[in-house]
Amino acid sequence: MATPDNWRKSSYSAGGDGDDCVEIATSPTHIAIRDSKTPAARTLTFPTGAFAPFLDSVKDDYSTVTDFARFRG
Repeated sequence: MATPDNWRKSSYSAGGDGDDCVEIATSPTHIAIRDSKTPAARTLTFPTGAFAPFLDSVKDDYSTVTDFARFRG
């Protein structure tokens, strides 16, 4: 997947600049996520069909996307 240009932040972003969150970008075949605090860092990219199972697997351990961003470091 080429570097996406359609990054979106969660409406649940923290106060202030709202940079304590992950961002998501989509294409017809892939979904990418990145840490909004370090947008130039690596991204996680999933084939479209693999993203929902990934979210289901982290929901059990992390109650919010922000928790996941903190886990990721």
